[in-house]
Order: sequence, then C-alpha cells, then structure tokens
Amino acid sequence: MNITLNELLKQTSRSFYLTLRVLPAAVRPQIGLAYLLARTTDTIADTEILPVAQRLDALKKLRERILSQTSTPLRFGELAQQQGEPAEKVLLERVEDALAALKEFSAADVRLIRDVLGTITSGQELDLRRFGGSAPGQQSNQKIISLQTAAELDDYTYRVAGCVGEFWTKICRAHLFPDARLDEKQFITDGIRFGKGLQLVNILRDLPADLKNGRCYLPTQRLEEAKLLPETLLSPVNQAKFLPLYREQLAKAEAHLAAGWRYTNTLPFGQFRVRLACAWPILIGVRTLAKLRGAGVIELSQRVKVSRGEVRGIIFRSLMASPFPPAWRKLYAPAGNAVDSQAELA
Repeated sequence: MNITLNELLKQTSRSFYLTLRVLPAAVRPQIGLAYLLARTTDTIADTEILPVAQRLDALKKLRERILSQTSTPLRFGELAQQQGEPAEKVLLERVEDALAALKEFSAADVRLIRDVLGTITSGQELDLRRFGGSAPGQQSNQKIISLQTAAELDDYTYRVAGCVGEFWTKICRAHLFPDARLDEKQFITDGIRFGKGLQLVNILRDLPADLKNGRCYLPTQRLEEAKLLPETLLSPVNQAKFLPLYREQLAKAEAHLAAGWRYTNTLPFGQFRVRLACAWPILIGVRTLAKLRGAGVIELSQRVKVSRGEVRGIIFRSLMASPFPPAWRKLYAPAGNAVDSQAELA
C-alpha cells in the first residue's frame, strides 16, 4: 500500500493499528488492506442517516468490485458527505485507491482477501435486512428487533469476525510458517473461535447501545425461556432473571477466547510478533469480560469498558513476558468458567 493509504489506515483503525504495527512485514500489508476495505464496508452499513436500501445497494456494488465481478468505478460522494468522522469521509472517497492496492499482491493473497470480504459483507447485508425496521433512539414503547436463535447469533459472529480469524490464520500460515507441523483443522477452528469470541465480547459490551438503537443480539428463544423481553432487559426489576442469562453468554465468549489463547500458543514460538498481535485483543477481551461479569444492570447501562491505562499495562506485561514461557502462560487468567479448562490451554 502507498503511504497515503497507510496513513488512512492509521486514522481509521484506532486500537487495531497497534496490533497491525507489531505484525511481521510479510503479512502486514495484506491484513492492513483487508481491514481497510472492511472498515469501508462497515462505514457504509453504519451510515444510518441514509435508507437501508441505499446502503444495501452501495454494499453490493463494493462487494462486486472487491470480487472483481465488475470494473465500474465507485462514486460514494453522497455517502462520504454524511460521515461525521473526517477519516471515514476520506475512506469512502479513496475507495478506488484501496481497490487498486489489491493488484500489489499474489493471486493467492487476493483470493484470501476477497473471500474474507465477501463473507463480511454478507454478514453486514444480513444485519441491515434483519434490523432494517429499527431506528436509532428507539422509544421505550417501540418494539426491539431481536435475533431468533443461538444458531443465528453464531452465524452472525462467524460472518463478521470468525471468518477474519480464518483469514488471519491462512495468510500467516502461508507467509510465516508454511512448514510448521500443526493440527491444521484444530488450528483453523481455534482461529475462527478467536474471532467469534472478540465479536461476542463487543456484542455483550454494546448491549445497551444496541437496545437503544432497536436491536438485540441475544436470541429471542433464550429470552422467552427466561420470561424476558428485549424492551425491558436492563430494567432493575428484571436483574435477577437477566444476569444469569447474560452470564451464560459471557461464559460462551470466554470459552471462545480460551480457544483463541490455545491458538496463540500453538503458533511457533519464534513467531513472537504474531503471538503478541493475537494476545493483546484476547487479554483485553478477558479483562472486559471480567468487568461485565461483575456488573449489575445499572453499570451495564453505562457501558463497561477497559481503560487506556489497563490496555497499556496489558501490552507492557505481555512484552516483558514474551521471551519466558512460564510468565507468558500466566498472562491469561479468565475470570469465569470457560468451557475449555486453562490446563488444556497452557
């Protein structure tokens, strides 16, 4: 990628840019471009001031360009003008430059980038169609749209994040350790769960904001079993019924992150840059889950988050521990009862 796109990546990727910088140079451009294009599709999907049909059309056109199904240049001027963040405005205005950067990579790398973007956009389109009837700032008497089943939630987390773990695994395997002897099936499975876990953490952390915007990712099937409605999930009177259900989802997210930690420790020990890039989001995710587990509905309504100071501490401790396996293993300390035992993951 040229320097302008790299600078744009820095402006739009926030915390991910730190992860990207620590990656080896052999995979940094491919992962960076895939992220940049995913942020572009995400920006389109999130431009709520525009009708859903218009956003779906823009996503379709961008997906077709990414997959090389059409060569018609994209013009997202109207979408760009609706962005509150200058970087996201430039992201849409420079979309053709990002697409042109695909030509810098091998056919195998381009195929992986196209595959992951095709899956991500399918999840974004599904999300728009599913929640298209909801609106930001829902009133308390308006119905909130919810996913129906646990299978729908699992499918969504795969489409928007699990597939990223799969892409990450394949691109790193091809360029960094092609000859390492690994259980390939388990390695890819854990990579997918890694991505799913990070997305589920985001969903659980962002529950209050999503409810305000008329959407609920906790499945209706499970809510009905607990005699709960999305509209009153965070009401203090429902805390005793809601928190056990919520903590079930926290345990599921933690089990996915535990698989992600196993994945991280499956990497060849010499791949310390990739290990750090994987460890940081996992350790931040585990810390987020610990805070969510200890919160009541009042605290959850105020959006629980890990502070910048805590993030800096996680990064510092992991850097210090990375050369020493016993110290490294101690970094991971889940707060709850993940399905995978820590003994299995050490």
